Amino acid sequence: MFRTALRNVLAHKARLLMTVLAVMLGVAFVSGTLVFTNTLSNALQNSSAKGFDQVDVAVTAQPQPDVGDRIVQTPDLTEALRKKSAQVPGAASAIGVVTGFTAVADKDGKLVGDGFQSQGGNYWGTDDPRYPLTQGRAPQGPDQVALDLKTAERTGYRIGDRLRLSVDGPVLTPTVSGIFRTDDGNVAAGGSLTLFDTPTAQKLFGKAGTYDEIDVKAAAGTTQTELRTALDAALPRDRVDTETGRQLADRQAEFIASSMSGLKQGLLVFAGIALFVGTFIIANTFTMLVAQRTKELALLRAVGASRRQVTRSVLIEALVVGVVAGATGLVVGIGIGAGLRTLMGSLGASVPDGPLIVSAGTVATSFAVGVVITVLAAWLPGRRAAKIPPVAAMSSLHAKATTRSLVLRNTLGALFSAAGVATVLYATTMDGSDGQAPMGIGAVLLIIGVFILTPLLSRPLIAAAAPVLRIFGVSGRLARQNSVRNPRRTAATASALMIGLTLITGMTVMAGSLQKSIDKMASAAIRADYVVSMANGNPLSPDVEKKLTAAEGVTVTSPMRNALARIDDSTENVTGVNGSAFAELTDLPVDDGTFEVGGTKVVVDEDTAKSFGWKAGSAFQVAYEDGARQRLTVSGVYRANELFRGILLDTAALSPHQDSPDDMQVMVKTSGGASDATKDRLEKALGSNPAIKVQSKQDLSDSVAQMFTLILNMLYGLLAMAVIVAVLGVINTLAMSVFERSQEIGMLRAIGLDRRAVKRMVRLESLVISLFGGVLGIGLGVFFGWAAGELLGTRMTTYELVLPWDRMAVFLLLAAGVGVLAALWPARRAARLNMLAAIKAE
Repeated sequence: MFRTALRNVLAHKARLLMTVLAVMLGVAFVSGTLVFTNTLSNALQNSSAKGFDQVDVAVTAQPQPDVGDRIVQTPDLTEALRKKSAQVPGAASAIGVVTGFTAVADKDGKLVGDGFQSQGGNYWGTDDPRYPLTQGRAPQGPDQVALDLKTAERTGYRIGDRLRLSVDGPVLTPTVSGIFRTDDGNVAAGGSLTLFDTPTAQKLFGKAGTYDEIDVKAAAGTTQTELRTALDAALPRDRVDTETGRQLADRQAEFIASSMSGLKQGLLVFAGIALFVGTFIIANTFTMLVAQRTKELALLRAVGASRRQVTRSVLIEALVVGVVAGATGLVVGIGIGAGLRTLMGSLGASVPDGPLIVSAGTVATSFAVGVVITVLAAWLPGRRAAKIPPVAAMSSLHAKATTRSLVLRNTLGALFSAAGVATVLYATTMDGSDGQAPMGIGAVLLIIGVFILTPLLSRPLIAAAAPVLRIFGVSGRLARQNSVRNPRRTAATASALMIGLTLITGMTVMAGSLQKSIDKMASAAIRADYVVSMANGNPLSPDVEKKLTAAEGVTVTSPMRNALARIDDSTENVTGVNGSAFAELTDLPVDDGTFEVGGTKVVVDEDTAKSFGWKAGSAFQVAYEDGARQRLTVSGVYRANELFRGILLDTAALSPHQDSPDDMQVMVKTSGGASDATKDRLEKALGSNPAIKVQSKQDLSDSVAQMFTLILNMLYGLLAMAVIVAVLGVINTLAMSVFERSQEIGMLRAIGLDRRAVKRMVRLESLVISLFGGVLGIGLGVFFGWAAGELLGTRMTTYELVLPWDRMAVFLLLAAGVGVLAALWPARRAARLNMLAAIKAE
């Protein structure tokens, strides 16, 4: 039986080619994902580990517990503490480290890199071992900086050039005195690193005379553990923590691995979708192969082969296909992994150098996926073939599904579908994240149910296309009849395309609806013309609001100043605003009381009010950061949204209790309204600061739209794999269908159907099957998009379902394109059949 199975593989290698390709693509996606993420993770870990070469023990400040109502700030690492660390037995040196956000503008005035990765720090002395200089010299004084080599190469800055930068205050224009190399992970990821001399860095980052960290280097012959023990004995343990360089590197490696894990899981989900779609093709292929070889299998049964041996022979064929697909998929996946790394570099994302990692786990996973998926998909057709009685098979009295099996299939499909719909609808009534798991379970049940019911659904849906097909005459009528001749085969082929289009449509509906909701939220909740914030999300200096207030055309401003406060033994966030102007800059619906902020009157959102049992007129006591207490009164309860929530009080009441007030953003209203000229005037009033963003409501919406567009394009690209696999499935089905109907096609040719009509018949059949899958996929996608939106609507009051009719039309055209493309080769093959040879064929 083993030899027989191998001979069957060789005899039907052309028919199995599409199956091999389908499995290979899925395996390539899996192996490519593993190679890419392992390579990137290894390169980042190695690069990060190099960054700790000069650190044997790191000393950091230990957060202090609050004392009574006073919120205690983390203690400073002083110069005296650094000197004491350097004098510990076994210490060779101790470097004080200061870091903070530093926005660097390129020569066009635009922010370099990602705002979150634009960092600044201090260059220690004139020869910092952490940052070897490649050109120039160390920065000295407030008018000099050193710049990392990669940023200098990207921007074209050279020694002696003036550099525009900002920390959180005014724009500075120091001279580039030196360029250095670094293994900093932020720089490797496309960010920038700017270094000042230590006094300048301490002043700019608000650390006058203190440090964020002290890095201690061990003397020769002293281990990191020994040095850490000595530091623990010498330094105040209630104020500082110590960690060895090895521990830091290991923790960083764990963080990188965890970050890569999310990316890996996301990519593997799409690989799984491609493999899931490929499963339909494999099952379809083996079903048709078994049907074509029924007499052969019956003969094997007649000469003594058992049912188990027949099933085993089919599984051996699947095993060979799986091994071949796994091997080729692994090779292609290695190429995909290398290509993704190159693609990231070409898109501007810096990737550290390192070898391509092809682990034993990747190899084993590739073969396991290829073999397991193929064998599982082929098991049912093999089992079905073994159950056919030999005499019935040899007499061609088989292959008709019994009424009982059809009733059982349709009943199961109806039950799965009903359970899926009920679970999804139940999930829409739940709150936020609580409904995610039921939503996912319901979606899986519904997709399985629709797949089981697809043969039943194919007849009425394909029949609906009959009026259009009649336009094409005999070819159209034959195409319709061929499409419903074998509903199970048609269903399996259409389902492959259905899965991909369900996901694409659902994501598009969700993205469009969220964008519309955010637009509504911005326009409904914000009356201000502009919102000003830091590029990296860090707090703004209070000086920003002062400059905006003094700018030409500005009528009113309000900061949003966050702070921690203690209320009823719990620490809460409170937000300081300009009480007299905030109502003019926002439009927040009030359900209880009035929107009045000023003095000791505050407004709170409904969730906060509910948690504390407050209503309009309620009074409560708050303890600020400095321990001072104040009694506040709730003047109104407003409806929160994604932009505004929590306790809002006047900055006049909050600011006196803050050591260093910071504004998360500043809202601005101008006399002339939002315009390019007004925006340009505000940016100039802030010194054309690269660290600060000035955004109108339209800018806010556009930035969100840009993010959604980027995510959607990535998802479309990933789901394209599933669509490609679906195309292979349609090609495979049509090709084998043409082979099955060779005699029939020969007879049609003999009675006058010309080659063009035969081609048209196959193409129309392919088109009908693809559109059938497309209609099902778009319908399910709209349902899932609506359901997910209902779940989100419990947290986003402005959520509104938006059906992207134009994109859905494109998706339907895509399905039609799949049908036309997939039919090219089978139609050509059908038209070229020799009619006499085809009539004589069995």
